[in-house]
Amino acid sequence: MPTVTADDGAEIFYKDWGTEGSPVLLSHGWPLNSDAWEAAALFLAARGHRVIAHDRRGHGRSSQTWHGNEMDTYADDLATLIEALDLRELTLVGHSTGGGEIVRYLGRHGSARVAKLVLVAAVPPLMLRSDDNPKGLPLEVFDQIRAAELADRSQLYRDLADGPFFGHNRNNDVDRGFRDAFWLQSMACGHRGAYECIAAFSATDFRPDLARIDVPTLVIHGDDDQIVPFEVGGKRSAELIAGAELKVYADSPHALPDTDRDRLHADLLAFIDS
Repeated sequence: MPTVTADDGAEIFYKDWGTEGSPVLLSHGWPLNSDAWEAAALFLAARGHRVIAHDRRGHGRSSQTWHGNEMDTYADDLATLIEALDLRELTLVGHSTGGGEIVRYLGRHGSARVAKLVLVAAVPPLMLRSDDNPKGLPLEVFDQIRAAELADRSQLYRDLADGPFFGHNRNNDVDRGFRDAFWLQSMACGHRGAYECIAAFSATDFRPDLARIDVPTLVIHGDDDQIVPFEVGGKRSAELIAGAELKVYADSPHALPDTDRDRLHADLLAFIDS
């Protein structure tokens, strides 16, 4: 399997599809892996782009490390991958937790190799409620996820798939295949990494990173997102990123790479090629 080695010896798995056209890197959500982006990777690669998608440490086929399951290390792993493949004029695309990963990468490593940024139902700027983030979600929400992860993580992933992740609890007609794939990918995530990543995606403050973004940015978010509510995520990120373009998908849930696949692919391609 193709991997790069992080500074602490962790092996980060990646896929590298397509031609030597302008590169696109796809970063996945919790607790999934690069398979979550396969449809988009196939679509973009078939249209002349080189597409890279990796499994975050602790997830999928990458090393299940005890330490480093937080945003700074995720971002540094991403930098290792980008530098190892010598990617330049790169478009970074991140869904959910992956949006936090690529924003923290820009905050820590800058935009010298990056041309554009796309945030898809992403966790920035800050999900957790605090005195200076009163519209965030209360700590109890994330404590409940942690408790469910410890008690029966398989059932937690079933409940997320059959409920809020795809909006299936809103009577949306979401294929069983999508929901089964979510469960399968989630069970491939290491227990330690999955548990610690809950804090990484919920309590990391990305506001300083957003202030440093200096590349064209597209923010895409569904206004019926029950995982990262629009008012908490996409709306605020678009306000905080200079010059960002915001696309709101009416009545759409969190799982846009599956539920809104055709529209998302078209929007990604148009933005990347613009």
